[in-house]
Amino acid sequence: MKTSNEGISFIKAFEGLRLQSYQCPAGKWTIGYGTTKINALDVTSGMIISQDDAEYLLRQDLIQFEIKVLDNIEISLKQHQFDALVSHTYNTGGSETLFALINAGSPSEIIRNWMETSHITGNKIVLNGLVRRRKAEAELYFKTL
Repeated sequence: MKTSNEGISFIKAFEGLRLQSYQCPAGKWTIGYGTTKINALDVTSGMIISQDDAEYLLRQDLIQFEIKVLDNIEISLKQHQFDALVSHTYNTGGSETLFALINAGSPSEIIRNWMETSHITGNKIVLNGLVRRRKAEAELYFKTL
């Protein structure tokens, strides 16, 4: 399974595009659409890339997060569920707790509550952008067609 074009647009909308490196609220140097490493090297101050580079780096980064979701989820997922989990994993690095809740078939209310209330801080401060993202990821995961 691969992230859909809609899933990629979802991630781009929350990550935003920055062509010059910057420190995210957690203090990590970042560039493009949330990239923190280029060719296994940390992004550093003063780096500049093109929009094409940012797109390439996003696509490369997605591979590892897609694999992480696929390696950790034992149930069959719909495309929108996969996209939501890849977005969450792209932003957080992944959560064993979330994967376990899904694999255990936990009630929707428990999964949704966990998705909306976990990983919403940067440097121990609740960040409105992360609150919005977690809510949107939960909405995407539980979307009905």
